[in-house]
Amino acid sequence: MAERSNEDWLHDLAEGSPEREAAIAALRTRLQRGLFYYLSRERSDLASRPLEEITQMAEDFAQEALLRVLDNLSSFRGDSQFTTWATKIAVRLVISEMRRLRYKDFSLDALIEATDNRAADSTMLAADDGDSPERSTEKRDAWQRIEGALSEALTARQRAAFEALILEGIPLDVVAEQLNTNRNALYKLIFDARRKLRMHLETQGLAPEYILNLFEN
Repeated sequence: MAERSNEDWLHDLAEGSPEREAAIAALRTRLQRGLFYYLSRERSDLASRPLEEITQMAEDFAQEALLRVLDNLSSFRGDSQFTTWATKIAVRLVISEMRRLRYKDFSLDALIEATDNRAADSTMLAADDGDSPERSTEKRDAWQRIEGALSEALTARQRAAFEALILEGIPLDVVAEQLNTNRNALYKLIFDARRKLRMHLETQGLAPEYILNLFEN
């Protein structure tokens, strides 16, 4: 069969089309092929996985991506090849799912406990080997105040979000799920936490500009 045009894909995949079953099978094969390439060639974190496992992952993700493409046919604008558009949807799905699996066992409570314990760890006080004794002392004092501000100025919920997002780089969606909230509410939570931290530190003579200058490389 000749290569389908964008119009052919949309027509053949439409509900009630006599070509729908064949088009779905062809699209699933395309997505599986594209995802196998992505998973085996572009995901260094999967380099040690056997090809059989990569193949199975590509099949599973392709099936899920196929459903997502079918649900979003009306959003295709024709700015690219249909198969390119569909493959991008599939890759975004894989990225999102792999990120979710990476943080499946992530716990905000465990994170807070870990950061409580790190305050006394000198490796966390950001003192460089080339610092003078005076500058090292200054850095330790500033860092201890920052650590204290996290506990004193923020609510437990604000601190959990700040620690996860800002200090640890946990994905926003994962943190939102842990806090049983949504993205917009989490943005507001972080905005308020930043403001309270700034005010708290400024009352101790630690302006943001001073902190950045002190710890810059």
